[in-house]
Amino acid sequence: MTSPLDLAALLCSRLCHDMLSPVGALNNGLELLAEEKDPTMRQRCLDLLEQSARISAHKLKFFRLAYGAAGGFGEQVPVEEPRELLAALTSNDERLTLDWAVGEASLSKPAVKVLLNLAAMGLDSLVRGGTLSVGAERNDGNTEIAIRASGPRVAFDANIGKALEGSLAPEELSGRTAPAHMIRLIVDRDGGAVQYHHGEGALVLGAVLPDPEGLIG
Repeated sequence: MTSPLDLAALLCSRLCHDMLSPVGALNNGLELLAEEKDPTMRQRCLDLLEQSARISAHKLKFFRLAYGAAGGFGEQVPVEEPRELLAALTSNDERLTLDWAVGEASLSKPAVKVLLNLAAMGLDSLVRGGTLSVGAERNDGNTEIAIRASGPRVAFDANIGKALEGSLAPEELSGRTAPAHMIRLIVDRDGGAVQYHHGEGALVLGAVLPDPEGLIG
């Protein structure tokens, strides 16, 4: 059994890993700017700094909602929040396309957390670019989430699948598999379910979560 402290440490490791590149680019850009005298090159440095700062802000907002307590929101989160976060992440790579198909006005915090983490797994799988399709709807007292990543090459770590299934040994957990383990804990706690299918050219991830008591009916 992985303790809450261990899971928090692994999620922090994943966050730090993903933030290292844009924050490192900020540091390098500042060093270059301090030494550069040519106006054209200085402007180029400023453009790169702006891009790195924007990417860093987008990633931090994503992690706040995907991993954190999402302070500032009630029990329901407007769907524009996760949509804007995923749109920002996909816009950083011209090879990626986001297909958003969520008709609900808001989703519960657990549903948003599961949706964002499954979507991040889909993005990670598109190593040569492709389309990330995101759907969610309420049906018979449940929120159903469907993520499909399709492209010329779709890679998926088998250990992430095991973590989603709940069959990964605690000693095998890492920063890479911790988000999948967190999803497994959420669906087990709330009486939901999660599944995935990795086939040729596509990765499909899905989850069902019971709606909070106040939304059922």
